[in-house]
Amino acid sequence: MNPPSISPNRRPMHAMTRELVDVVMGRVPATCVIRNGRWVNVHSGEIIPHTDVAICGCRIAYVGPNAGHTIGPNTRVIDAVDRYLVPGLCDAHMHVESGMVTVTEFARAVIPHGTTSMFIDPHEIANVLGLAGVQLMHDEAMTLPVNVYVQMPSCVPSAPGLETPGASIDPDDVAEAMRLPGIIGLGEMMNFPGVFMNDHNMHAEMGETLIAGKVIGGHYASPDLGLPFHAYVAGGPADDHEGTRAEDAAARVRQGMRAMLRLGSAWFDVEAQVKAITEMGLDSRNFLLCTDDCHSGTLVNEGHMNRVVRHAIAQGLKPITAIQMATLNTACHFGLEREIGSITPGRYADIILTSSLTTLPIEMVIANGQVLVAQGQWQHELPTYSYPAFAKNTVKLGKVMQAADFYATHDHPVASVKVNVIGVIENQAPTRALVCDLAVRDGVIWPDTAQNIARIALVERHRGTGAVVNGFVNGFGFNVPCGMACTVAHDSHHMIVVGTNEADMAAAANCLSQTGGGVTLFREGRQLALVEMPIAGLMSDERAEVVAAKAERLIAAMVECGCTLHNAYMQLSLLALVVIPELRISDKGIVDVRQFKVVPLVTEI
Repeated sequence: MNPPSISPNRRPMHAMTRELVDVVMGRVPATCVIRNGRWVNVHSGEIIPHTDVAICGCRIAYVGPNAGHTIGPNTRVIDAVDRYLVPGLCDAHMHVESGMVTVTEFARAVIPHGTTSMFIDPHEIANVLGLAGVQLMHDEAMTLPVNVYVQMPSCVPSAPGLETPGASIDPDDVAEAMRLPGIIGLGEMMNFPGVFMNDHNMHAEMGETLIAGKVIGGHYASPDLGLPFHAYVAGGPADDHEGTRAEDAAARVRQGMRAMLRLGSAWFDVEAQVKAITEMGLDSRNFLLCTDDCHSGTLVNEGHMNRVVRHAIAQGLKPITAIQMATLNTACHFGLEREIGSITPGRYADIILTSSLTTLPIEMVIANGQVLVAQGQWQHELPTYSYPAFAKNTVKLGKVMQAADFYATHDHPVASVKVNVIGVIENQAPTRALVCDLAVRDGVIWPDTAQNIARIALVERHRGTGAVVNGFVNGFGFNVPCGMACTVAHDSHHMIVVGTNEADMAAAANCLSQTGGGVTLFREGRQLALVEMPIAGLMSDERAEVVAAKAERLIAAMVECGCTLHNAYMQLSLLALVVIPELRISDKGIVDVRQFKVVPLVTEI
């Protein structure tokens, strides 16, 4: 028998104050009481033993030494058996679409890991479907029994003139979105040159957010901490997750921003930046933890924010500090400290029971005042949610791809040329701008497995133009004939194709045209793996564990083809992100993000 379904039913505080007081005074019984726990108090930094928590509906009424007076005949009593009572974990910045699943399935994957609040930026679906796509994910989020706050995407396209998305967002869209109940602020302001160069639209979007009294998310993806950085901060962004060094984190906090330290499936930025706290001695209150991008395999098999907290502790943070950075600090940043982020009266009853603060096994998850997961088993079923037809069938190539479409051609009769090559940096979002010698035969520039250089192509997939931009990438390690295609290509989400064999690249592209999107890998004409993502070409409509199994097969198939990168799928999906240095590919050509301009593929004959 399936567990019963659960309604979100998150009542506002102003409607519950009298009920909460009645429970505390013993006039009305609590709906649930947790007894004999170790209270992890993120406000005071203490761990207080022998603590009870009385819950009234969806909110906490009482936290103290003895809640026996709140127990009635129908009160559910949970014995914590001296386990730690930890606030539900918050992911300060993330993209649901990177999990390859819908909002509901993402929640299903992460709730057992203790995540009860997520701040999501759906700018992936916005690049395909515009405001209508954001509305879909917002509406789905509102059906869930956990807190899913939506940031309105700001940069669609992320870099105007350097890419062509399937849709766009303008200041009027932002103003409209700010009126939606689940919108918490403006998503990451990726067009950082647009901020310090006073681009009208970027400042108008930030202005609408400030008028609404909401938070502007940051994305300053540059190592330059000089005047452009200071101007960016002055423009309004209140946080940033793009730092990779301790000095990046320190600079942001010193300027009044919140530094978000990121540990995703492929971005490992906590270790270096946490030294701003552990070695430089900076106040931890303005540091937050986030994942940014996690694919389904990581979520199902490794964890979510519990994984990030464990990692932060392993880098030298005190457990209570790491937990604060994943709970109260995030709540305060978004102005929600009276709603979430701590186990205190009036807050939503989002509580984790765990027997260890360092290894953080998630033994019970209470959200919305109800036990959702106990010992890894679901106690309630999440509501189902279906996407409409217009959100599917979004992959339009305009033609059947041929092997010759993936040739990078050169007209001069030479034996070799110097080529701008995208250099992948393992476990980081930035790339290197490399210049490499590649052979020319019969007017075609050829990849070189000896130099670990494969072909990369971007295929236009929103308007069916049939256009293909070709280039080269270093770092994947492919050493057999193969081709991999993906319709997740941040941020404009055309189709990105990489490989060493043009026929396999064409087969992979044509496969995704037929399935409506996803990611697939072919080797010598044989398909090794496929993850179907028919919703906007970004998300699957299957269960998270099913998608995770397919994603694991994809990773294994890449290894079979010689790929040595950790989480290479995530690395591939960001190679079209034209707002992170140094070199990227877009439908406009090869983009040097250091200069924010398109550069020629061939630099010298």
